[in-house]
Amino acid sequence: MSESSSSLTLRTTVPATVGTFGRVTAAISDAGGRLGGVDIVRSTKTDVTRDYTVYVPSDEVGAAVVAAVEAVEGVRVEEVRNRVLTLHEGGVVGMRNRMPLTSRDDLSMAYTPGVARVCMAIHHDFEQAWEYTIKANSVMVVSDGSSVVGLGDLGADASLPACEAKCLFLRELAGIDAFPLPVDARDPEAIIEAVALCSSVFAGIHLSDISAPRCFQIQTGLAARLDIPVFHDDQQGTAVAVLAALRNGLAVTGVAPGQARVVVAGEGPGGIATAALLRAAGVGEVVADATLPDTRGAHALVTFDGVRVGPADVPAGAIVFALGAPQPEIAAVARVYGDALPGSANQINSAIAFPGIWRGALACRASEITDAMLLAAAGAIADAARDEEGTVGADLVVPSPLSRDLVESVAEAVRAAAVDGGVARVGAGTH
Repeated sequence: MSESSSSLTLRTTVPATVGTFGRVTAAISDAGGRLGGVDIVRSTKTDVTRDYTVYVPSDEVGAAVVAAVEAVEGVRVEEVRNRVLTLHEGGVVGMRNRMPLTSRDDLSMAYTPGVARVCMAIHHDFEQAWEYTIKANSVMVVSDGSSVVGLGDLGADASLPACEAKCLFLRELAGIDAFPLPVDARDPEAIIEAVALCSSVFAGIHLSDISAPRCFQIQTGLAARLDIPVFHDDQQGTAVAVLAALRNGLAVTGVAPGQARVVVAGEGPGGIATAALLRAAGVGEVVADATLPDTRGAHALVTFDGVRVGPADVPAGAIVFALGAPQPEIAAVARVYGDALPGSANQINSAIAFPGIWRGALACRASEITDAMLLAAAGAIADAARDEEGTVGADLVVPSPLSRDLVESVAEAVRAAAVDGGVARVGAGTH
């Protein structure tokens, strides 16, 4: 559990006497918490109210911290807030208008009678929807809640915050209007039908947090039925991030991609898609298995779905990307180490890939996202982690999702690949 997902704010009122502050901070530390900051809310001659920001490694430690603070003589805990829940109050995304509505003239232009002209234009030629509606810059983020951010099957309703987070990334990082749509269905065919029926609003479908093997069936079914891209970030997004990291990792270790032996362990969506994309990229030998196979002679190990490696499994000078179960203790024996946690020096996550991929696909109104587009995205991401001389270090084989110009660089590479591959409706420009 990362610090950001397990931070608390404790509001306490204590007597305005010397020593109370020290006893509270000591209680927090003794209970296993780490003090992040202290803010005075109000202060009188008799008492002081403070907000303590505390990082804890688990909910159990969080409860112990609260109990320890409450046990300090004279201290009253008025409120305990989970900072993540506070930040998500009201949701993390919302609608915004692009047209003013301040006068009767605005009203007539936005709605009747003016909107009738736009409706008739689309009625006669649906392609006009790309120009005169939200369609060209919108993506539907879909989940059935069967595999929510590593927590398992939580159901469609509980997947809504995760879908909102993907929408937030797309809006903030790529300027794309994305809408969360959890589908409360278990039958893949029912999900395909539900998404297809409302797909005319969107320029792309972004699948997320759907378990295997249903995710493969849903993606394949929607791709066959629709003429817009259907992208699964747990598959394609993760695979692109791994390929970019591997490309730079091999540069650090001095191994040519065509000569590399890569072991991919774990047959979830990420493992299967990663193995396939590495082969498409021309990586020398890709060994994929549900469990950890023989790693002797491997130049890189990529693990998913809880597969763990021990120090003896890591060949000298090898790369280890532990994407299912982070193993920071392996960093000491790996030449290059990465995992999916935000605190990792090399955070290998689909978030470095999908905003730019979607920006590029929407810029040319692509009908699908091809392997060539994914390979182009991986190349652009890898290049973004290199310095001006083109060199790369072991502690930065992938850029941060927030890296300057990352989305634009990936988008241009993806757009060009779509045009070259004949899946672009328009040849240039952004929409």
